Amino acid sequence: MPLSPSGHIDTFARDHLPPAEQWPVLEFTTETLQYAEHLNAAEELIDVPARTWPDRPALRTPDGTTWTYAELRTRADQVAQVLTEDLGLVPGNRVLLRSPNNPWTVAAWLGVLKAGGIAVTTFAALRVRELTRIAEKTRPSIALVDHRWVADVETLRDTAFPDLTIVPYGGAGTDDLVARAGTKSGAFTNVVTAADDVALFCPTSGSTGVPKICTHFHRDVLSIDNTFGRTVLALRPDDVVACTAPFAFTFGLGMLVVFTLRAGASSLLLEAATPVQLADHVAAHGVTVLATAPTAYRQILTGGKLDRLRGLRLAVSAGEHIPQQLWERIRDEIGLKIVDGIGATELLHIFLTAAGDDIRPGATGKPVPGFRAAVLGEDGTELGPGLKGRLAVIGPIGCRYLADDRQRDYVLDGWNITGDTFVRDGDGYFYYQSRTDNLIISSGYNIAGPEVDAVIDDHPDVLESACVAAPDAERGSIVCAFVVLRDGVAGNAAKAKEIQDHVKQTIAPYKYPREVRFVAALPRNTSGKLQHFVLRQLAGADRPAETVAVTGKDTS
Repeated sequence: MPLSPSGHIDTFARDHLPPAEQWPVLEFTTETLQYAEHLNAAEELIDVPARTWPDRPALRTPDGTTWTYAELRTRADQVAQVLTEDLGLVPGNRVLLRSPNNPWTVAAWLGVLKAGGIAVTTFAALRVRELTRIAEKTRPSIALVDHRWVADVETLRDTAFPDLTIVPYGGAGTDDLVARAGTKSGAFTNVVTAADDVALFCPTSGSTGVPKICTHFHRDVLSIDNTFGRTVLALRPDDVVACTAPFAFTFGLGMLVVFTLRAGASSLLLEAATPVQLADHVAAHGVTVLATAPTAYRQILTGGKLDRLRGLRLAVSAGEHIPQQLWERIRDEIGLKIVDGIGATELLHIFLTAAGDDIRPGATGKPVPGFRAAVLGEDGTELGPGLKGRLAVIGPIGCRYLADDRQRDYVLDGWNITGDTFVRDGDGYFYYQSRTDNLIISSGYNIAGPEVDAVIDDHPDVLESACVAAPDAERGSIVCAFVVLRDGVAGNAAKAKEIQDHVKQTIAPYKYPREVRFVAALPRNTSGKLQHFVLRQLAGADRPAETVAVTGKDTS
């Protein structure tokens, strides 16, 4: 469909959308998916609920801090004032956000949307190398950064982006965003944006480690609530929601901000928590809805903390498929039927799931109202029940990579091809089989094997390397690195740890190889192409003594 007249002055986002013929089909098949031409998502997310429930708690933290809806709206408006009055933001400019989950990050994110900016939310754990790649693609003019995580962004500015304005928050300086906001009236009129103006740039690593930037419109932000949020999750005003995913995961953004605010519920924001600590927070703070990865549920169970989840009325699992045995054990022990779901950054949130009595153990579920799905063969034709193929999805949101040739790989004949292999049964339930690309999914994190390869290859003692997923009882999968060392260098536990530390210091620590296997050579076919399937077989089976010299494994 043709785009509406834009409210953006800076046209960067629209200028770099993929050509129309490469877009997926977009369908708006329910009444709630019909939108006016002009829409600023922040109006629905905070202004409307703040008028309805001004004194209701919106955001909570474990230390007892609580922001009401009225307070969150005021602070979001103050941030919008700082952006426009002090920092010169014009509609369409990009604002990079870097922080763990805390209330001021929510205010900053909403303030960016109110001001007509485009939010680029990043993981606090990312290093300069990763931030540089994101900034090269999104070209932010402003960065709002938690003061504890500002050093890497300053390095980014000093080495590559001298015009980037950095504003820290949560610190003691007079230039701090919190201090600046305190000087503002809190009266701000939202910028009039088009429903199809870009509101979010959402980076995803992709299978190569080079980020793909997913563009999402203002209407897309509301569409995830008008589909999964309202028809499956169905939050209540008295719900307290906890989610371990950072806001840079659109899973976390939906659960803690979009769905919660529109329902008048409250979010418990956790900057960091182990699964065992998470269970204690759930019990201590009266959490009624929990969303996390299967790894966390497994560790809560094995850590003897499952009883701490008895107060939940609903639990959601995403990021990776939850094993049926784990699902059934939790159901049998405390009666909790976990809602499994699959989503994608390209489609912003969950599009395939089931809840309550509709759950079929072992199945991911059915398409959420507003979406449809199919299993496609290699030739693009739809396969019937019982046949394994590529998951394909169509709905009100779809893949639109920012100036990226990989758009052609994700969209086929109007379908979004997610990179997952599924089987559909005769009743329309979809069953997860595997990934079809080089992504390694560990504890819910998507890790690009080639990105880790490149960092390991930078180590002076490494000739070449290749990373694949290895099965792990706690994390689902871990990164397993097969490494060829230069002549004369011994492959031992000390060298494995040295390589692991090298990766942790170069890219986000969660990407490091928990297992390092030293080999004499990597398997290749007659044309010299690396045979990842052979490595995956080795990673999932007993290690042949003649192939693997030394293994270093970190079980932390």
